[in-house]
Amino acid sequence: MDSKDLIQKISQVINDKKGLNVLALSVGHFSTVTDFLIIAEGNVERHVMAIAQAIVSEIRDECGIRPHHVEGLHSGDWILIDYCDVLVHLFMPGMREKFQLEQLWSGGKTVDLNLSLTV
Repeated sequence: MDSKDLIQKISQVINDKKGLNVLALSVGHFSTVTDFLIIAEGNVERHVMAIAQAIVSEIRDECGIRPHHVEGLHSGDWILIDYCDVLVHLFMPGMREKFQLEQLWSGGKTVDLNLSLTV
């Protein structure tokens, strides 16, 4: 699975779990840390933790890929899931505004996401 397919899959999991404001950025042209970022948010800490757990388990089960590292899973206000080429940042809305990763990575190019709506 290449990075763009992984971005689509992770973004779909976030969407399926009712995550909000999903943004994917291509940053590989100026970053040595990663090639892509996904930034999204949940409503409350439990929601953010549930989204993160769903990402880790579905990507492991369906794609056979385990994250290199997961940080913040027990607090739920900001969770980082590191798939090396793809970093996933899940926030509480206030935390996303506070750290403004979109501004920090403003040189990134937005990746078009083709998300299916769930009922």
